[in-house]
Amino acid sequence: MRKVTIFFLLVFATAQTYAQSYQISFAGTGASTTVDSVKVENLTQCTSLNLSGSDTLHLTAIGINESDLNTVPDNTIQIYPNPMTGNCSIDFEVRLRRSKTTLNLYDITGKRILQSQALLSKGHHTYNLSGLSSGIYLLKIKSDDYSYMTKIVSNNLFRLGRTEIRYVGITSSIDKQNTASNTTKTKSAKSDKSVINMQYTTGDRLKITGKSGIYRTIFMLVPTQTQTVSFNFIDCTDADSNHYAVVQIGTQVWMAENLKTTKYRNASSIPNVTESAQWDSLTPGAYCNYGNNTAEGDTYGRLYNWYAVADSRNMCPVGWHVSSDSEWTILTQYLGVGVAGGKMKENCTTLWASPNTGATNESGFSALPGGCRSYDSGVFYDVGAYGYWWASENGPTYAWYRYLSYGDADVDCDYYYERAGFSVRCVKD
Repeated sequence: MRKVTIFFLLVFATAQTYAQSYQISFAGTGASTTVDSVKVENLTQCTSLNLSGSDTLHLTAIGINESDLNTVPDNTIQIYPNPMTGNCSIDFEVRLRRSKTTLNLYDITGKRILQSQALLSKGHHTYNLSGLSSGIYLLKIKSDDYSYMTKIVSNNLFRLGRTEIRYVGITSSIDKQNTASNTTKTKSAKSDKSVINMQYTTGDRLKITGKSGIYRTIFMLVPTQTQTVSFNFIDCTDADSNHYAVVQIGTQVWMAENLKTTKYRNASSIPNVTESAQWDSLTPGAYCNYGNNTAEGDTYGRLYNWYAVADSRNMCPVGWHVSSDSEWTILTQYLGVGVAGGKMKENCTTLWASPNTGATNESGFSALPGGCRSYDSGVFYDVGAYGYWWASENGPTYAWYRYLSYGDADVDCDYYYERAGFSVRCVKD
């Protein structure tokens, strides 16, 4: 019995180290004090959800994975709410076949409190657990094809009735997919506010995008406590009325996506040059979409020659300017020499070619591999593999730029012919 007790104490100690539960609410400052909607992306697990700005995000740690368990991935089990008070729901998936399944609930000493056995068919099954006194418990679900183990915390100070686990029903896999299997939503009858549950493990990195009207602000977070995330909403609207997400990185505020404008700030047009021969000989400002494909421009932003960057009519939104070489240096030094590129590249995407070395996007810069257009032939190349961004400084023939690679975690600096077509990022004045 002593050995069993020690084993469970170790399991629960591990759970405390690697699994926490937090509640995150949202507020707005700056150009707007309200939050219309929020998108939460877990960049560690590559999961996401959308919620209302008045909702509360409940980051719930529900799984304890042990190496000797044949666990099935992809958010196949949920406990909610957890911690529980009166009762909680247990939701898990049987993927492979109809099988005999056993649910065992143990207290912290290793004593079995409950057991339930059933022949379960393929699909998502729900049980209700009630009557637990305050404490920490371990739930093990096992069949011939799968095995899960997860911690349940009860804050029920006044236990009413006997402890029991009751089968609720089955939801087909198709129906479950249509209801966002890794989230739950509980509404009060007297309020529009909801608590949205999202699976979370301590140390996971979240990219949280708040939206209010035309404004979008990104907030990067590795939660360590229950807190309120405050979005500083800043106008970033170009002459085409494109509204850009923004992110603060250190002391700088950057656009979190590439420029897409087809106009200068005074509303005069930037020429869209599609013909290769014409692109080769340009000295006025011009733009194009990669491969002359509008859809590529929508995804990666436009490509501009450096003459458009240098034009006095300014291509950035009011209050913003094309990033300078020194501002790129400040950014990369803040993120770390040798690793800054990985912290800037989007992960959880197929747009970057494998291996997308070092990609975490922990800065929120959200760099994509938009490729470039050659200065001497007008040929397009490197989409999916490289991203290139102009700096505002130049020399007699060349201009400075930065680039990121699918095979490197660093940010590289070089200079190139001003007739080339690169992406542009703007920085807040």
